[in-house]
Amino acid sequence: MRPFRFRRGCPHRAVAAAACIAALAAARVDASVPATMLAQGQLADLSLEQLANVVVTSAARREQPLVQAAASVYVITADDIRRAGVRTLPEALRLAPNLVVARTDASNYAISARGFANILANRMLVTIDGRTVFSPLFSGVFWDAQDVMLEDVERIEVIDGPAATLWGTNAVHGVINVITRAAHDTTGTLLAAGGGDREWSVAARTGGGASGGTAWRLFARGYGTEQSRFPSGAPVGDAAERMHAGFRMDGGGGRDRWTVQGDLYAADVDQGGVTRDLGGGNLLARWQRAIDADTSFTLQAYYDRTEREHPQTFRATLDTVDVEGQLSLAPTPGHRLLLGAGYRMQRDRVVNTPTQAFLPPDRNLDTMYAVVQDEIALRDDLALIAGLKAERNEYTGVEYLPTLRLRWAPTPALTVWAAASRAVRAPARIDRDLYIPGQPPYFVAGQSTFDSEVSNVVEAGLRGHAGSRATWSVTAFHHEHDRLRSLEPTPGGSLAFGNGIDGSTRGIEGWATWQAASAWRLSIGGLEMRQDLRAKPGVVDVGGLAALGNDPERQWMLRSALDLPHGVEFDVIARYVGERPNPQVPDYAAVDARLGWRVTRDLDVALTLTNLTGGHPEWGPAGNPAEYARAWFLKLVARL
Repeated sequence: MRPFRFRRGCPHRAVAAAACIAALAAARVDASVPATMLAQGQLADLSLEQLANVVVTSAARREQPLVQAAASVYVITADDIRRAGVRTLPEALRLAPNLVVARTDASNYAISARGFANILANRMLVTIDGRTVFSPLFSGVFWDAQDVMLEDVERIEVIDGPAATLWGTNAVHGVINVITRAAHDTTGTLLAAGGGDREWSVAARTGGGASGGTAWRLFARGYGTEQSRFPSGAPVGDAAERMHAGFRMDGGGGRDRWTVQGDLYAADVDQGGVTRDLGGGNLLARWQRAIDADTSFTLQAYYDRTEREHPQTFRATLDTVDVEGQLSLAPTPGHRLLLGAGYRMQRDRVVNTPTQAFLPPDRNLDTMYAVVQDEIALRDDLALIAGLKAERNEYTGVEYLPTLRLRWAPTPALTVWAAASRAVRAPARIDRDLYIPGQPPYFVAGQSTFDSEVSNVVEAGLRGHAGSRATWSVTAFHHEHDRLRSLEPTPGGSLAFGNGIDGSTRGIEGWATWQAASAWRLSIGGLEMRQDLRAKPGVVDVGGLAALGNDPERQWMLRSALDLPHGVEFDVIARYVGERPNPQVPDYAAVDARLGWRVTRDLDVALTLTNLTGGHPEWGPAGNPAEYARAWFLKLVARL
């Protein structure tokens, strides 16, 4: 089936965007605005001590205070996103100091943690409200197809480090968990529109329902970006436009809670004179029952369909059905047990071209797993966490993914933790089924013996806060890699992927937030990392090392959020990213600034300026990468 094609024609300049918001306002839906909608962001008014105890769900697959998480976890809050002035999900992820984010063209990104940055990065698991969004073609994320209405995001939890025991294969270097607000928190009507010299966006959302019963919301969003440019000023030819619409319903009473939600999207992305078409949709249902104070059960199921057409390369349709159940209980004093099981069915259908082929063109990929994790209280201040997942995939059979973690809280304001884990990246279709060109003789031929990549990881971290003035976190890590993907000559004269590379990654990452004054908050974060990857003895590698990633050795970020009188906000983000060695991309520093003003309780306006220090490349071939110049964006948000 050919992906639905989004025909361009929506305005993409600031004046036209202002006209869009006027038109949306004319279609006003009368609804009361609850108190939660009057706040700029749900976490905006919390003290740092309260922020340190924000409840997270990703580290233990259950709710727990952030201070108790025995993992490197960073939370991007709704207020962080709003005050950064970002327009897309990948740009919001830049706010996590434990992620490395590089814009590779106008709509695509290389996003990773602890190395292996690549356009086809495949070691971070990404979920949106519990729905996994990786592609079995390469075990990674097509970022040009991922979109959320940022005004509805409650928080983004970023786990840096192996999380395979709870989240499965491919969560080798971490998990990005995007969590949107419940429908009860988004009643009323919100209209947002903005435009600038590089981007435009329009969005509308309306919702209703009783606070104690069923609540609902509907939303629609459009976004477009101009093409990027080479250092010479010549256009790259990578402009994009995207439409996204969806709904969410939340309800329940007593012990039960349930959610039903779904999305539809379509996008056009320029691709050097032709157009890459994207489309898809999903439907998810989740039921949670609190059996007693210590016992709960969750059942979730979703269907997801994605369609992509890369002209002259391939066309693919992927259907996914995923069902999982999870039981959390405390069977005896001092034990908190988590039991889970799941099944994922994926039907991948590819139409090949003379340029390349996936052989066989169609694959049925079934994944099943079972997991058990026990948190054992050794003392009031000391806990041991032991877990094991057994996951079966179509390529390598059953993979065992254990973890052992220790958490010590000598004071309520300090947590010390350490962990040892095993994680794997299971083979993807690109590893075993890819042939280039699409017919013999092949330059690259699929290799049916490609095995899982393995990482054995040790970590240690400290997390703490000093009253309401400062919070901080520091983590040191060491990864030992084995069976990484190499590109090796075959006896037949072609090249094939093998498991001929090993090595290590080590480093330290950290961040801190300081309430410098009642109206001024400062945040700083960064990482220092070294990688040592090499071909195994006897292996001839002709490109695998270069394809594994192009990573800077260091990066840092400083954020300032200042509240001024009369509802005015002034925010600055300064970041530095070190040189990428192969291909070489120079280091760069960038400064973004935002001036926001709450005109009335129902109308906000904000001007965001990006790359104030001048244009810079973030990715690309040596000598001619795309550059991202200074840009401005004006946004209006109205609540009706």
